[in-house]
Amino acid sequence: MTSTEPTLPSAASLRWERRRSSVSRFWKAYRTHRAGLYGLAGLALIALLALTAPLTVGADVQSVTQAPGTALESPSSEFPLGTDQFGRSLLGLLIWGARISLLVGLLAAALSVAIGTLVGIIAGHYGGWFSTVVMRITDWFLVMPTLVLAIVLATVMSRSMWTVVIAIGVTSWPTTARLVRAQTIAVESRPYIERATALGGGHGHVMSRHVLPNVMPLVLAQTTLGISTAILTEATLAFLGLGDPTVVSWGGMLQDAREAGAVSSGHWWYLAPPGIAIALVALAFTLCGRAVESVLNPKLGVSR
Repeated sequence: MTSTEPTLPSAASLRWERRRSSVSRFWKAYRTHRAGLYGLAGLALIALLALTAPLTVGADVQSVTQAPGTALESPSSEFPLGTDQFGRSLLGLLIWGARISLLVGLLAAALSVAIGTLVGIIAGHYGGWFSTVVMRITDWFLVMPTLVLAIVLATVMSRSMWTVVIAIGVTSWPTTARLVRAQTIAVESRPYIERATALGGGHGHVMSRHVLPNVMPLVLAQTTLGISTAILTEATLAFLGLGDPTVVSWGGMLQDAREAGAVSSGHWWYLAPPGIAIALVALAFTLCGRAVESVLNPKLGVSR
């Protein structure tokens, strides 16, 4: 008789099963936060509108020469949010502008968190005089007004979407760096880090295989919270005339409304929609970020 030996699961399948279990536990805990669910539903709706903008409103909505209406029409059945100074539909511009505002916010927050995570892990891992010097540089960036530094960078560089992303990303990383450094020091005090070093693990191995996975929950929460700040900063730069003039964004719409005299002439429909959209998206990301932070670190006691 031949006996059939049980087949042991592979290492890859075990890793996949652990990740799926972690995601399931995270979602189960996240669902208990009503505010986080509201924020996630709002972001899903806005993201859907932004992704389907080429199909629903089309790229022609940005055209000045092919504007379907007259300048500064009040809201009507044809134009639910009215028109701008060129006769373009503000509803179409609002939907199309969500693409740039969300994209800049995501990219800028990702760049900021990437820089802060790299600086924090390196400073926390090596310590000593090197960490002291790095943290003093970080403190200098931390006390300097982020918006002022971003304005300076956006002024000296060419006006484009990537300039705004870089200006926001390279000026808003210090908070992440200090948080990640503190977490790195806490992680490296654990016994398994000493065992990994004793077994021949180098600096790169310890930082990438042991420290980085343990600080990723903090990085994820910081990224979610940083997106709302990046979107607000992008809107501010665009409102000051430092954004990309070739694309439509919510901050650019506010800048166009100011130049058209919407404030003094009482054309509220030109100012209110982009301002409300910016506030709602920032609020949604903040709600999601607080929920993620509470799930990953229950000791914070974030309200539900």
